[in-house]
Amino acid sequence: MKRMGFLTLVITAMLLLTLAFMAGASSKTAGVIPVAAAAPALAAPAMPPHPHIHEGLEAMREAKHHLEAAEGDFHGHRHKAIEHLDMAIHEAEECEHEP
Repeated sequence: MKRMGFLTLVITAMLLLTLAFMAGASSKTAGVIPVAAAAPALAAPAMPPHPHIHEGLEAMREAKHHLEAAEGDFHGHRHKAIEHLDMAIHEAEECEHEP
């Protein structure tokens, strides 16, 4: 029984040492940037600063267009939804201007 506990202790210690050496070796090379990766890509097109905000704006504008083209008042809910979209579009436009 003592032999099994000692063997477990030795295996655990070896595993921890192996993990420690692997972590130490990877941290030394983590800060190194290859020369090709450090240079900016010249052929890459310029992305908008906030692509998700831009896509969201387009979706809200399209939704507003659909609501405006819809027939019926729906007890004022359609008009209220358009008002809310106008406010959301304004806020998203403000987000888009942020750095």
